[in-house]
Amino acid sequence: MMRRIILGFMGLHILHHASKEAITGTFMMKELENHGYKVSPGTIYPLLQNMEKLGLLKSTWEIKDGRRIRTYQITQEGIKVLEEGKKKIKELCMEILGDTE
Repeated sequence: MMRRIILGFMGLHILHHASKEAITGTFMMKELENHGYKVSPGTIYPLLQNMEKLGLLKSTWEIKDGRRIRTYQITQEGIKVLEEGKKKIKELCMEILGDTE
């Protein structure tokens, strides 16, 4: 159960960063590690690919430092999901955590 919750939050976190700039799987693994989550390539890449299949992200191949890398950008559908997700998270966190101010 907790894994599914964390993956959902990771998906929104991915959309958040992809809304600011193109991202890579490596970038997201490092970003999530900064928040205390050790995410393997076997977790992040299938998640990114699934999000692309759902139309939330689109990917392109680029050459960087002589290596071929896949970058992901948010789509219009991804923006809609991100905005709706932010509202839902805020509502649920307010209820669960109460008024912290």
